[in-house]
Amino acid sequence: MQKYENKQKLIDAINKSANLFIHEFADVANADKDTLIESVDRTPAQMIAYQLGWMSLLLEWEKKEQNGKAAVMPVPGFKWNALGGLYQNFYREYANYSISELSVLFSEKVSDIVAFLNMLTEDEVFLPGGRKWASSTSSNWPIWKWIQVNTVAPFTSFRTKIRKWKKLTG
Repeated sequence: MQKYENKQKLIDAINKSANLFIHEFADVANADKDTLIESVDRTPAQMIAYQLGWMSLLLEWEKKEQNGKAAVMPVPGFKWNALGGLYQNFYREYANYSISELSVLFSEKVSDIVAFLNMLTEDEVFLPGGRKWASSTSSNWPIWKWIQVNTVAPFTSFRTKIRKWKKLTG
């Protein structure tokens, strides 16, 4: 996993990987958004919904902490070792959106993540203990790692998935 030198490099990586990822959906027809291909584990709509779900959770954990509440991670009713049901919730939440609407929501959520990072100090981002929610698991990750695992890494790996999906359906 990449370690960033500073907050701006992390933000640049988020923006770059987000733009590369979401650009892949520009030529996916809305009629095909829910088409599942056997060798690709998610539909195009599910790929974007997954990203939206995790980014929303990050921001929700922060909002709870800012409101003096403890974040239950990942969310009440779900454990880290059984996330399939959580993913199904993400898919249901965004099921009625078109590809273009999902793309707009995705870009807005990326902007929200960047705004969140911009309000933090370098120490809050890079040192363990920057937020209670980030330290609430046994991993005790700093915020940057939570952001990396829930933005840059899946944006990159899911870009490969959507490209494979397009190749197999094209």
